[in-house]
Formats: sequence, C-alpha cells, structure tokens
Amino acid sequence: MQSLSVCVYCGARPGSDPAYMEAATALGAALAGAGMRLVYGAGDVGLMGAVARAAQAAGGQTFGVIPTHLMAWEVGKRDLTTFVVTETMHERKKVMFMNAEAVVVLPGGAGSLDEFFEVLTWRQLGLHDKPIYLLDINGYWQPLLALIDHVIAQGFADASLTSYIDAVPDLPALMARLSDQADQADQPG
Repeated sequence: MQSLSVCVYCGARPGSDPAYMEAATALGAALAGAGMRLVYGAGDVGLMGAVARAAQAAGGQTFGVIPTHLMAWEVGKRDLTTFVVTETMHERKKVMFMNAEAVVVLPGGAGSLDEFFEVLTWRQLGLHDKPIYLLDINGYWQPLLALIDHVIAQGFADASLTSYIDAVPDLPALMARLSDQADQADQPG
C-alpha cells in the first residue's frame, strides 16, 4: 500500500547546476523507496524526466499528467504507471494537485513558479491544507523566499503566508517530513 502521493513541480530543463539533476534523480528514487507515488507533469525532459526515470527504475508508482499541446515539447512519457492527457494547462494542474497529499517544488522556471504560487494561493485562501515543500538545492529558492518576505513587509500578505511554505535544505530533510506525514496519515482516527 502506498503511503503518500507526492506532487512534484520542477523544471523541464536540467538547469545550470548539476546538483539539480542529481537532486531530481535522488528524489525519484527516494519516493519509490519509501513506497510513495510520484505525481508530476509527465514529461521526459529536464528535471521532470530525471525524477520519473529514477522513480521507475526503483520500482515506484508514477502518475503523469500532460496537456496535449506539450506532448512533443516535453516528450510525453507514456510508459508511466498512469498517464493522463488533458486539454489545458489548468486541467493538468488540477489533476496533479487532486491526486497528491503533498507538494514538492524542485528548481524550475516560470511554469514551476506558476504551479507553486497557485497552490500557495489556494492554501492561503483555505482551499487546502496540503504541505508545500521547497527543496532548496544550493540555495536555489532563497531569492523567492526573500521576495515573499518583501511582499509581507510591504503589506501585501499576512506574515502567516510563510507558515504555508516549508523550505528544506536537502533530500534527507524532505524525506523525513514526508515520512512523518505518511505516518500521521496511517494513524487511526
């Protein structure tokens, strides 16, 4: 029985620091090793492809969601445990989010930021209580965290906004938090 489904948002490119690809590969293997299902954007490029291939190689369950217009660009990975094709990006994000109990954001670009801010906004509005983890590989997310602090300091958000984000420095810290969440979910009543 899988203990948790984890939605991973990440880049469709490898990024400039090899540590990003290493982290994506390690995350995929770690999720599979912990019996957790990977939910992601169904691409076979960049960090997306690395996390999925590693999860598959470790025998993990993979749930991918891709819109039709990105099948060629992101090289839709059809050999996943579950492969869903949507009509729009909005549908993609909804299906991914609804099929996970936690969100992890690896380094990425505008698409990853869009996904992060959408689930953060939903959390701020009380539409969900799923944890949102930023895997802060080599300080990648520090400028974003500084921006969020700036938004709060300038009066555009309440200080509680930061309580919805858990920036973790490395994979062991992330997996400890996910394992704790899975353990709590397995507790009766």
